[in-house]
Order: sequence, then structure tokens, then C-alpha cells
Amino acid sequence: MKNIIFIGMPGSGKSTLGVVLAKKLGYSFIDSDLVIQEKYGTTLERIIEKYGDDGFIKIENDVNCTINAEHAVIATGGSAVYGETAMEHFKDIGTVIYLEVDEIEQRHVLEERVGSLKERGVVSNGKTTIDEIFEDRKNLYRKYADITLNLNGKSIRESVDDIYDNLINKDSNY
Repeated sequence: MKNIIFIGMPGSGKSTLGVVLAKKLGYSFIDSDLVIQEKYGTTLERIIEKYGDDGFIKIENDVNCTINAEHAVIATGGSAVYGETAMEHFKDIGTVIYLEVDEIEQRHVLEERVGSLKERGVVSNGKTTIDEIFEDRKNLYRKYADITLNLNGKSIRESVDDIYDNLINKDSNY
């Protein structure tokens, strides 16, 4: 199953780039956050309010383990890396790409893109800022990534071309 799975911080462009890359490849597109919302019939924010961060991480892990696609670009939630079983599942069904954001740029770009962490439905694990959340997750992103790409300062088109070139260089079956 040749899938492409994006991981990275909230606001790093996983969904935006995922849709464009899927179109370029003729793949389907799956946003795992939307799969969770559809299954639970409510927003991520409400799920986190009801079950807490730990409960949400379990829900996210369980739902992500059920995503079985072929020729799909899958944009995960930023906290997907807390779910070890799901991340191993994703590595089994495709290539995991970490969309890395520079630590300096993240403060400006991610905070602008994400807005309120609570309203966006971001698992904070007790952290209160984007910087703290990034520190908590960055080693997990690196651990699970087959490819790490820093796309800072690139347009959507340039980013998709960069991702595509990296996939083709890694495996000509895409």
C-alpha cells in the first residue's frame, strides 16, 4: 500500500499540502482529525474537553489504527505521534513525512495559523505555548519520520514539488 502520511505540528501545512499532493499524484486524501470528528460526531475541542488529553490520545491512536487506505495522502493530527501503535501502523502502510518547521519561524507562523490552541483542538499535555508543545513532540516527529522536510519560506507549489521529488528519489513506485 503506497500511502504518504504527514506528521508535524498543528499549522505546519499537513492538510493544505496533503490535498494538493493528492491531486498531483491522483491519490485520495484523508484528514485523520476529520475521521475522528466524524466518528465522534463533534469537534476535537469537545472531545478533548470530555475525555482530556490522555483520553483523546487513546481515541486518536485507536481511530488512526483503523485507517486502511491505498494510494492516499493522510494528514494526521499534530498529536498522532503520541500513539505508538498508530504510528507503527502508518509506517507499515506508507511513507511518513515530517513537515518540520523552524523553531524561530514556528512562533510566528504556527501561532498565526493555529490561533487558539483550545479552539483548534490541540492536545497540550499540560503545555501552554506552541514552543512548549513543540519541545514535547519534536523527538517523536523525528523518530517516526521516514523523510524530514523543512519547507519554510516555500510556496505551496514549491513545497509539493519538494515533497514529490523526495518521494520519487526514495521510491520510484509513487
